[in-house]
Amino acid sequence: MRARIRIGCVVALASISALTMTGCSTDTAGNGMPDVVATTNVWGSIAAAVAGPDAKVTSLISDPSADPHSFELGASQAADLSDADLIVYNGGGYDPYVDQVLESSHGIARVNAFDLRTDKSDNNEHVWFDYGTVVSVVRGIATALSDKDPAHASGYQERAKQFETDLQSIQDDVKKITVAHAHTPITETEPVPHYLVQAANLDDVTPLEFQKAIEDGNDPSPASTAAFRDLLDHKRAKVLIYNIQAQDNSTEALRKIATAAGVHVVEITETLPKGKSYLDWQRDTVARLAAALS
Repeated sequence: MRARIRIGCVVALASISALTMTGCSTDTAGNGMPDVVATTNVWGSIAAAVAGPDAKVTSLISDPSADPHSFELGASQAADLSDADLIVYNGGGYDPYVDQVLESSHGIARVNAFDLRTDKSDNNEHVWFDYGTVVSVVRGIATALSDKDPAHASGYQERAKQFETDLQSIQDDVKKITVAHAHTPITETEPVPHYLVQAANLDDVTPLEFQKAIEDGNDPSPASTAAFRDLLDHKRAKVLIYNIQAQDNSTEALRKIATAAGVHVVEITETLPKGKSYLDWQRDTVARLAAALS
């Protein structure tokens, strides 16, 4: 996980304890609906697909240009968390402010995606690209909402099943990449789509030292940066997967080299682009990756 995660607004964090001392509401909207809070709009979109019209879903992070690792929790967002009936979060150190809420609150259901990841030995935190994990999250949301709101349990379960069916079509597209492009060498500025790369059976040839430095929030060494540049300059990788939400001078320089060398650049994000659902976003990402590989 990245060491550069920052949690701002100490006042907001302190206010969590004060808020949760009063207990958590089961209906902050006053309309009888369970309140679901997701840390990012990725998990919020997934939760909303299961919730349908029967629960209210709020996402703390929805800005498509923001880096979730640099998120600063505000007082109103702290209140949303403490008043939630269900919190859907990434876990794995990606959104650590949730842990304080859950430690000091009672009655809040939780779905921790990282804890549900398919491969427990793999500690990459970007588990929304692991479709097996996403299925487990969907089922966890449906179960939690059914427990909170038994009157609408059948609706939650039906929508969860439909989501799984829709997600399967994306997994089928990934299998097509595996058949056509297995072991094609690719590079990444950050291993955000790590699980997608694995599922597609692509070979990530990014220098390990470079990846580790980025993951730890450090500047890559000149040697690892030079090795990365060499891969792109000599087209030893067919694709550069580029995280546009975590750019700096070093990543921008790599992109320019890739473009000049004719290496295809596939942009990815860590939160949903405006106007897209999780399924739309993943379908588009997989399609663009397939096109670049072709």
